[in-house]
Amino acid sequence: MFPCALNGAARFWMKHCTSPRAFSTPRSRFVLGIETSCDETGAAVLDETGVIRGESLHSQKKTHLDTGGIIPTVAQRLHRENISRVVQEALDRSGIEPSELTAVATTVKPGLALSLGVGLDFSLKFVRLHEKPFIPIHHMEAHALTVKMLHPVDFPFLVLLVSGGHSLLALAKGIDEFLLLGQTLDVAAGDTLDKIARRLSLRNHPECSTLSGGQAIELLAKEGDRLAFHFKAPMGQLYDCNFSFAGLRNQVTMAINKKEREEGVEKGHLLSCVKDIAAASQHTVASPHSRTWLWHFIFKLTRNEYIRQTLKIVTDATGLHLLCPPTKFCTDNGVMIAWNGIERLKQRKGIMSYTEEVNYEPKAPLGLDITSEVKDATIKLPPLKLRINS
Repeated sequence: MFPCALNGAARFWMKHCTSPRAFSTPRSRFVLGIETSCDETGAAVLDETGVIRGESLHSQKKTHLDTGGIIPTVAQRLHRENISRVVQEALDRSGIEPSELTAVATTVKPGLALSLGVGLDFSLKFVRLHEKPFIPIHHMEAHALTVKMLHPVDFPFLVLLVSGGHSLLALAKGIDEFLLLGQTLDVAAGDTLDKIARRLSLRNHPECSTLSGGQAIELLAKEGDRLAFHFKAPMGQLYDCNFSFAGLRNQVTMAINKKEREEGVEKGHLLSCVKDIAAASQHTVASPHSRTWLWHFIFKLTRNEYIRQTLKIVTDATGLHLLCPPTKFCTDNGVMIAWNGIERLKQRKGIMSYTEEVNYEPKAPLGLDITSEVKDATIKLPPLKLRINS
């Protein structure tokens, strides 16, 4: 993606990082990772073995909960107000001086343009001030490879990414080589649950006032009856790896409207069956994730424990191996960006000189899209009955 930059980076690398002195006096390499792709300002310092030397994270969740959603200009302002402090905290906690860093890795794609711009602008000023190599990072690649920081996983492996903005399945063949097998055709799973939570007015529920939509759904679903409502799982009869959740949201909205009329409840107030709707919605979201991935090694990213449990049942029943990162690494953070930088540093891929120009990319697909080829293959999977404990 940066052909000229790579040539320049190779010369820079040979001059600064592979000198005879470097080989004769080996020392640990440290990467500072910076993340500002959406609404979290994160920074972390990692060594080349994946040990977190220091990290810091500023969450904008409360602000965006109060406004009913992420407002890009507000996110941009909060990033600007906090990025310097967050980076300095990560450095202070690591005990590593800027002069001791081997490189700086920063998310440059995909994400909110205004948010990405803050992180990139700060990072370029930082690397120029301290004359350090710069490693631009693809946000989704960083999420996908977090598992390698925690487990000795060899390529290739399957990656299932489930978040507020993404639902996709890809084959990871290398640190910068992915085959996109399937993705959401409309909205992502996390965004669907967030919107259902908003329609249910869960912000007004005493147990959910400080939770995100998806977190509120998961909490209430634990005490709900998922069989009280029957929502049709989307795209259940199609032989591909794509997702679709817009239809589910419409089904849930119709059910809520009907119940509000029956109970005489005005919009904005809580229904008596709110926990049942949460449970049924969550269960239906989990179903398409489980129907598709029965034929390979799986790594999965999501905070939702119910979806994790569903996939664990599938992998146990089919002799596959499921690896999930801790929930703290499933949200946006500087650790995953620093780790992706470490992996690129080891393979000398995508390393740029501090003098080179870099642009951010709000929209950037993950790898090579072969979803149409997967669909044409019409892979038929064996039936599998899921029994999930409530």
